[in-house]
Amino acid sequence: MDTRRILVDIGHPGHVHFYKHAIRWLRDEGHDVLIAARDKDVAIRLLDHYGFPYRTVSAVGSGRWGMIRELWQRERALLQLVREFDPDVVTEIGGLSIALIGWLLRKPTVVFTDTEHVEINRYLTYPFASVICTPACFKRDLGKRHVRYAGYQELAYLHPDYFRPDPTVLDELGVSTGESFIVLRFVAWKASHDLGQEGLSLSFKREVVKTLSRYGRVFITSEAELPAEFKPHQIHVPPHRIHDVLAFARLYLGEGATMATEAGLLGTPSIYVSSLVGAMGNFEELQSRYQLVFSYQHGEDALRHAVSLLEREQSEKEWRVRRESLLSDKVDVTAFVLQKICEFGNGTDRL
Repeated sequence: MDTRRILVDIGHPGHVHFYKHAIRWLRDEGHDVLIAARDKDVAIRLLDHYGFPYRTVSAVGSGRWGMIRELWQRERALLQLVREFDPDVVTEIGGLSIALIGWLLRKPTVVFTDTEHVEINRYLTYPFASVICTPACFKRDLGKRHVRYAGYQELAYLHPDYFRPDPTVLDELGVSTGESFIVLRFVAWKASHDLGQEGLSLSFKREVVKTLSRYGRVFITSEAELPAEFKPHQIHVPPHRIHDVLAFARLYLGEGATMATEAGLLGTPSIYVSSLVGAMGNFEELQSRYQLVFSYQHGEDALRHAVSLLEREQSEKEWRVRRESLLSDKVDVTAFVLQKICEFGNGTDRL
């Protein structure tokens, strides 16, 4: 195809990882890629690390009204940006910020999502997107523009064709080869899809840290500022190194859905705890079919399972076999992303 102009909207650090290999390929092939960035968590730091030029269009809002204000500001900035850049195709995970703008300006919009429970997308994304791409295990039918693929969004960057864990991260963590360590993830519960949801209480986080410290060093990564008592456990590695950390961890436990999936796909025993458990098909498949990620609504159940995993001698081979079984069932997600971007960038504005 001829060179195209592509706008990629980034709203979360995980979106940087999802698109990074596709962006590199598109740029190497001579396409003009513009990134619109939301200043959330470490998204900007990741874009800087990978050397991607971008325009910051908003910063994460706090609370319901803060998110509404941010969405309004973001929509205005994106509308102006799309008019200025005049892309042939726009793409975003979730689609909330860009689908309506793409529809209004007659720009093909390629949306990727794996989050069934975001009700606002029924009104502001799905009716306006040119195509909505989801994992095959997605629990909803989104209609004629819905395309399913055999994979998970996290495989776009954690498939072994794209990622090999770097053991030098152990030196950065200050742990020796073979030393057991556990990764905990706490989230801020400020995303639009987190409203009304909850994870672990502060008192229970204390219990988790105390209990799991018996089985190895505990490292914590958190969206929100950590209380002083948890500071000694805070991970201090560059954000692009977190997948190396997860790959060598003995166990992951946390409120972060993306990181729970990442750990499982890397072959690390993974426990996800959230009131959202049961809402997403990818977690049901990762547990029932592959036994790589285990999900719980209640912290007590999650901690009990974590202890049982740590006390049971499990060979790395066992988890490697589970991971290889999953990989044999899945497609190259980055190739699928490129296929859809190029398909709609060629002028297809509706299925």
